[in-house]
Order: sequence, then structure tokens, then C-alpha cells
Amino acid sequence: MDRTLLRQEWILQKMLEAHYISTEEYEHARNEHLTLNQRQRIDEFPDYVTYIHHELTELIAQSEGYSWRIEQAESDETRQEIERELQNHVQQLLESGIHIETALEPYRQNSITKAVQRYLPEDDIQAAVAMIDHHNHEIVAISGGKGYNKFDFHRGYQDFRQPGSAIKPILVYGPYIEETGASISTQIDASNICINDYCPTNYGDQEYGHVPISTAFKHSYNTPAVRLLHQIGIQHAFTYLEPFSFSRVVSDDYVPGAALGGLTYGVSPLELTQAYTTFATDGAFTRSYGIRAVKDQAGTILYSWEQESEQVWSSSTNQKMRSLLDEVITSGTGRQANMTASYRGGKTGTTDEYRNLWFVGLTDQYTAGVWIGNDDNQSIERVNNRSPQLDIWRESIK
Repeated sequence: MDRTLLRQEWILQKMLEAHYISTEEYEHARNEHLTLNQRQRIDEFPDYVTYIHHELTELIAQSEGYSWRIEQAESDETRQEIERELQNHVQQLLESGIHIETALEPYRQNSITKAVQRYLPEDDIQAAVAMIDHHNHEIVAISGGKGYNKFDFHRGYQDFRQPGSAIKPILVYGPYIEETGASISTQIDASNICINDYCPTNYGDQEYGHVPISTAFKHSYNTPAVRLLHQIGIQHAFTYLEPFSFSRVVSDDYVPGAALGGLTYGVSPLELTQAYTTFATDGAFTRSYGIRAVKDQAGTILYSWEQESEQVWSSSTNQKMRSLLDEVITSGTGRQANMTASYRGGKTGTTDEYRNLWFVGLTDQYTAGVWIGNDDNQSIERVNNRSPQLDIWRESIK
């Protein structure tokens, strides 16, 4: 109210000076009682706004050296103190009136929200979707879950789940083809295998003998994936994940079961979607962001991301992987995601007891990842046959 009264006084004074009103009209208007009709602010895109607040903190932490200080902290107490200092600094910047330019595409954000609501009506099952414009390396849409409220737990970047077979392209087949030069028609062994006490089986306990890589990939056979990971060396295969900076991948994950997504903590939908953008950029990985620039009120850029590209595998390997991903949609486990597009490819993922359902894929313009599961990590087998992750992906990205 104080600021409103000051504004009232200033405007009336200027009107009097310019002879738009008389002295009597000035005094009458100046003494009128004002009532403020305040509207509650509505966030149209709470999922995206929440993520941007998180990314803003990351950007400032990296730019101002907080990240390095936190990494070097010698105790939890010191680390927490630095994190509080960072949060205070971010809050001060927000209160100063900074302007954050983002890559949000409202149509895409609304599209993923509506797709989740349409194809996953069950109240007790959640979903998250991340979508990236891989040409510009920008996060254009991200969902935190059904009925998401601003600053709640965000399943798009804070929820870490085992990826199932969705890890195979980046941990198994991409590295194997890069290391051996194999073609997609190369024969590999899909019979049963045991490594020490680990004896995985294919879906339905089927045993297939020797099959082309393309067949094993598009039908998501398990035993050949474990065999290929073992052949190239588990530790060596994990070096191919290093450019993606998966935040919860640990040394305990270096086991044969990793070929099927058996990770200790798992990956977030955003992290896995980021990794798949490599298939759209000729084998090179460039991290994508939602923030384009942070400016002060005068328009001066205060912060922006510096983007660096790293070659993960060769152009030849990448082209073969794109062919494999395409076959998943045209004639494999992802047929339900098929649509008319100059290119579309992806990979399904299902974890033990149907606790998590995944589909991550790309078109010429976008890469998108869909995760479906329960917050309590219970089985969602009852929706598995419906494959809502494929419908959500197709509806969101078309």
C-alpha cells in the first residue's frame, strides 16, 4: 500500500503540472481512499518452474565457485554451511529482480501433462517426462508427476530408478559396436548364460541361440546383452557413461546385471533422456539446459551456461545405433510408439516385477524420456500390457 500511495501522489502531481487536472481535482483525487484488489499469482507451469529454480542454483554454484567448495569440504558441517550460503545468495538474487530466460515451449509442456493424464488415469501410479530439443541442447519441457504442485518432490530430475533395458543402448550395444566394429546383422549368442552365480534369463525363459544384433536389440533379449557387456569388460563399458555424469552411478554397479539396468540407485528420467540425445548428434554429447541466460533489470547477462561437446562414439557406430533404435519402434518392443516421422527410434525398459516402465526415444527434433512407476516402488504389472509409456511418448513428441 505504501508504494501504491507514492505512485498515486506521483501520477497526480504530473497530471497537475501538465494541466490535465485542476488544483481542486488534484486535492480531491489525492484524498480518495484506495483499495488494493490483489490477485493470487498462478504458476502456469509449476513443473518447469521448479526445475528452473533447481538449475539456477546449479548455475550459480558452478559460476561462483560454490560447487568446488562443496566438493572440497572436509566435513558434513562445513558442506552444509556452504550450501546454506549458496541458498542465501540465490534468494538474494531472486529478490533483486533478476530475469531468467528459459527454453520452455508451452505447447510441449502442456502436451506432456495432458498425455500423462490421458493415458495414465490411475490415481496411485505416477509418471515423469523430460523433453529436449537436441539441436539447440535445450530442455523444453519436463514434468514432475501427475497433479504436480510447485516445489514438491520432482520426479523428472529428483527420482532415481533402475532403467531396465533402457540402459542397453548406452552401456552395452553402443560400446560393443564401437569396440568391435560389429554390424547390426552380426550374429550374437542369445542362449542362457551364467557368470559366477548370476544367471539371467530372457523374457518368458526363452532361449534363442545365435541371432543378429538387430533381433536381440529390438526384442530386448537379456542374455546376449549380459554376454556382450562381459566380452567388452564391465569397467571399460562404464567409461562410456562418464560423459553423461549420472549422479547416482557408483562402483558397486560394475556387475553383470548392469547390462539389464540393475543399478544400485538408478538414473533420473532427465539424466537418461540427456544421454539419448547423443544418438541425435552424430555420437557427440552436449549437456542440455533449461536456462538460456540470467539477466539483471538492465538486461546485462549475469550468468549463462558454457556448453562443451564430447565425442562418445564414432559417427559409424551412431548410425548403426539409430538403425537399431528405429527397428524397436517399427518391428520391436516399441511398436505402439510408432508414428509418421522422418526419423523415430527408441528403447523400452522394464524392471523386475514391473516396478518401473520406461521408454526413451527421439525424432529429428526432440529427444524424450518417459518413466512410469509407483512412489513406493511397488509393482505396476496391471498396466504393463497397456504400455502407457509408449502412448505418452508418442502423444508428447508428435
